[in-house]
Amino acid sequence: MTLYQWFVFFLFIQIVHFLGTCKLYEAAGRKRWEAAIPVYNSIVLMKIIGRPTWWTLLLFIPIINLIMFPVIWIETLRSFGKKSGLDTFLGIITFGLYIYYINYTQKLDYIADRSLHPENKTADTISSLLFAVIVATFVHTYFIQPYTIPTSSLEKSLLIGDFLFVSKVNYGARVPMTTVALPMVHDSIPFTKRKSYLNWPQLPYLRLPGIEDIKRTDIVVFNWPVDTVRYFFEPKGRPGVIKPIDKKSNYVKRCVGVPGDSLSIKDGIVYINGKVLELPERAKPQFSYAVALDGKTPIDFEYLLKDMDVTDGVGYKSESKDTLIFRALTAAGAERLKNVPGITAVTRIIAKGTEDGIFPHINEWNQDNMGPIYIPQKGKKVALTTQTLPFYKRIITDYEKNDNGEKNDLKVTGDEIRLNGKIVTDYTFKQNYYWMMGDNRHNSEDSRYWGYVPENHIVGKPIFIWMSWDTNGKGLNKVRWDRVFTTVNGEGQSQSYFKYFLILLAAFFVGEYFWKKRKENKN
Repeated sequence: MTLYQWFVFFLFIQIVHFLGTCKLYEAAGRKRWEAAIPVYNSIVLMKIIGRPTWWTLLLFIPIINLIMFPVIWIETLRSFGKKSGLDTFLGIITFGLYIYYINYTQKLDYIADRSLHPENKTADTISSLLFAVIVATFVHTYFIQPYTIPTSSLEKSLLIGDFLFVSKVNYGARVPMTTVALPMVHDSIPFTKRKSYLNWPQLPYLRLPGIEDIKRTDIVVFNWPVDTVRYFFEPKGRPGVIKPIDKKSNYVKRCVGVPGDSLSIKDGIVYINGKVLELPERAKPQFSYAVALDGKTPIDFEYLLKDMDVTDGVGYKSESKDTLIFRALTAAGAERLKNVPGITAVTRIIAKGTEDGIFPHINEWNQDNMGPIYIPQKGKKVALTTQTLPFYKRIITDYEKNDNGEKNDLKVTGDEIRLNGKIVTDYTFKQNYYWMMGDNRHNSEDSRYWGYVPENHIVGKPIFIWMSWDTNGKGLNKVRWDRVFTTVNGEGQSQSYFKYFLILLAAFFVGEYFWKKRKENKN
């Protein structure tokens, strides 16, 4: 929905509210017109139902307002003596329209001094749960989101089974675009294959101010730009249904190109503006290597692989078993293998020729050799020709809209490019874009395959690993204790702060024990 459409929708809701509550306002000693003034009517309603004015803010926060609306409906009914189970049920099942029936057909007896305390234990429990859900949803949406690493694309930096806290504050929290959705879940209801959201209505993109910009080499969580629900909700063979931006699958990669950069990849090495990209110490890029064996010297590969922490695939190149292929090996690991008796050569595998599926799908590049590619920057203009169009076509047709907030109409006839009916020779970008890649270079589906990540797809910055679970471990070793309570970013090697957490936790309980003892002695 465009801003204009949202404005019309907002006015419609205000009219619905006024018609359904004007007599209630009057019965509560207020003026009828007070039910018609946007925002002010909510403040007055809070006074009528005896709730704090700041509750008004919760009514305008996406997702949280979905929880608050039923609460307000019930509180309004109870302020006029309608507190039976049937009244509550009808208030919720009719989406608040039951208030219309009360407003026009019932005698309105306003209870100004009604008790706001739950009448029984069940009501108290429900009230507490609602408050907890509201707080958790607010934190999850605007501050910190938990995330699990599902793939090995950032192996060594982030491992499969790492449980992260992702900060929404660093890059600025994105206001939810999908306004009708279950709180604290993503695209599907847990343990089901059903969507957790409605496609309509959608808010325009809006991001709150952040404390930093995305920098090169930052690890970033974002919504996968080309994701659809094909694999989640649709049988194979069907085209799939496009997800809203904020409900696309969450991916985590390393940002290697920021807006305005010129990026190239030569023999697997990333170049930015003609210079080799300098990675932080914690980043350990891995490539595939061919390891030649002499066929005579016995090698304890099980011990070697475990000692080197190689987990992402090792196999023989052919039935002769004279060459091993390591799918993910660091440069340091490759150097170590060269000194192992029985290994005659260690060679990094570099893709040759052209490769299907490589962005921008012009059949000229492969995953190890591509570019130069310009990373689009907001407000910058690029020449638009049939040669450059493949780089920016998805941006124009899928990621950006015209000045009216509608989808762009792009047509190409020979060498002529028409955008929204007009012949164009250039295009100006409406938002920033980024280039994301995995450190596990030959085992990562990233920007090399589907291109740019738009700014409105950015979710947040991983900052903390609070748990790391190894499915191959046994007993207590299922937990990677050296990774528990470690930071994701920073200089030098990561360090676990788990022992400090345990010390503080013990100090808290000991302090609480002595505080209670002291309080008992005073009494």
